[in-house]
Amino acid sequence: MNFFQDLDPGIVEWVIIPLLIFLARIVDVTLGTLRIVFISKGDKMIAPILGFIEVLIWLIAITQVMQNLSNFISYLAWAGGFAAGNFLGLRIEQKLALGQVVVRIITVEQATKLIDRLRGRGYRLTSVDARGSSGKVNLLFMIVRRKKLGEVIGIIRDFNPNAFYSIEDVRSVSEIEVAQDTPDQKTRLSRLFPLKKSK
Repeated sequence: MNFFQDLDPGIVEWVIIPLLIFLARIVDVTLGTLRIVFISKGDKMIAPILGFIEVLIWLIAITQVMQNLSNFISYLAWAGGFAAGNFLGLRIEQKLALGQVVVRIITVEQATKLIDRLRGRGYRLTSVDARGSSGKVNLLFMIVRRKKLGEVIGIIRDFNPNAFYSIEDVRSVSEIEVAQDTPDQKTRLSRLFPLKKSK
């Protein structure tokens, strides 16, 4: 590395090279984490690009490690960069909040107010009357963008802090109108989640 020739060789070997390895690993592992996220979302453009950059940076980093096998700091930098890259990648993915999720809500309380409030905020949902182990329950199904998930959870907890809800990633969603079910009406969403209606 000619641009380090004016520096003390000890500083280059024990400080600068490990630091570069650490930073390279952070970048390539972060890109790898995001690449997996985009693959899970079915993205055919961004995932390959991230994969190319990820492998290129990985090759540069591993080359420096192989050239400095006697430098144990390089190993620590490699491992530390890997751990930090995983953390940073997950944080970035959480901030981006890509994709959509299906939210399932189960509550023993009458859900009319919750339904009205969610619909008043522009959310579409399907409501189903069902029976749980302790009696009748209300089940709500809705698909929302992950960026709106915090708002939805806040509405649910405000309605009933003890309401049970689950969240699951959705790879793709067709453009459908999700309305509240009536005894003689089933939406396409409710057919995705066949449930035994309460009597």
